Amino acid sequence: MRVTTCRVVAAVIFAMGTIPLILMASAVGPNGLRSQILAIVVAACCLVMVSLWLRSWWPTRIEAQLCVVLGTVCIAVACFIQTSSVVGLLGSAAFAVLTAFIAFFHSGRLLAFTWTVGAVSVGILAVRLAATDAALAVCVVVLVVMLNVFVAFTCRLVIRLIETEVRYGEIEPLTGLLNREAFFDRVATLIGARSRDDDRYLVVLVINLDSFSLLTGMTGAAGGNRARVAVGQGLRETVRRNTVVAHFGEAEFLVAELFTTPEPSALVDRVAGAVKSAPGKLTASIGVVSTPLRPLASLPPDDVTEELLTIASTAMYTARKAGGNQACIVLDPPLTILDERDGLDERDDDWPAIDEPA
Repeated sequence: MRVTTCRVVAAVIFAMGTIPLILMASAVGPNGLRSQILAIVVAACCLVMVSLWLRSWWPTRIEAQLCVVLGTVCIAVACFIQTSSVVGLLGSAAFAVLTAFIAFFHSGRLLAFTWTVGAVSVGILAVRLAATDAALAVCVVVLVVMLNVFVAFTCRLVIRLIETEVRYGEIEPLTGLLNREAFFDRVATLIGARSRDDDRYLVVLVINLDSFSLLTGMTGAAGGNRARVAVGQGLRETVRRNTVVAHFGEAEFLVAELFTTPEPSALVDRVAGAVKSAPGKLTASIGVVSTPLRPLASLPPDDVTEELLTIASTAMYTARKAGGNQACIVLDPPLTILDERDGLDERDDDWPAIDEPA
């Protein structure tokens, strides 16, 4: 959502920059040569910030912080140049926009700067308005303060909820998918859901992009990164919400999902279609393993996941050696971890009972 977010931020800045210009046509807006010049300066500063957000890449941290500082000053100036103190106080509600942006993307120190400037601005304007209508001044101040506090609280709450669901250390930076370690953790959760009546089979896919080295040779590293991001996005949009999707290595993706039947062909077809629909006209060699959940109930989930990935990876290499652009499916394979557990159980049975003589 990087591009969309940049465009939305640019549109908001542009809209806020035009407000002082439009108010120049109002009797309660900026009157007088100095105030109108300041209104034009505010609009020009907003255009500079818009140009930063309309580029094809995300602004650097310093650029974004400078935008916050400049935006804070512009809002304060725009509030002070209004002829009516009421209009100026209502305009200070625009600090809530900066509050939301800072709460999502920056530190509390920057938020403290914006709130300090905002508090001073609101306080001066409230004193001016209180000279004629103290009750209205108090009401507008309470409205502006509560709006900013609520926006900051809500944004931070959303971030905390997101961090609780997916920690940053679990994310592969390029695609935004889970990394290998997080994949193991989530598959363990799926195995723990074995008691559910509607999901009785665990399906694991290993997806390797065909001819990926050729693609990077033709388009460079940037082209390869775009392809991996597009494939990751396609997989997210194709699978169900609770499906585990991960990316690791250069061109490998992992998918794990619970099924009510052992046949995973429908998922395989969707995954292959998602890869083909990505830019670059890529195909994939897909290795698939499907196994019942019930026998895995008492086994270490990491060991189970490791063996299933080994089987799926072997199937993927089989599909790749066969020419790629196809899937090799392994249904209910014999798991060595089950044989080892059965052997341990048999040896345990050989021990005498506690109340019986040896």
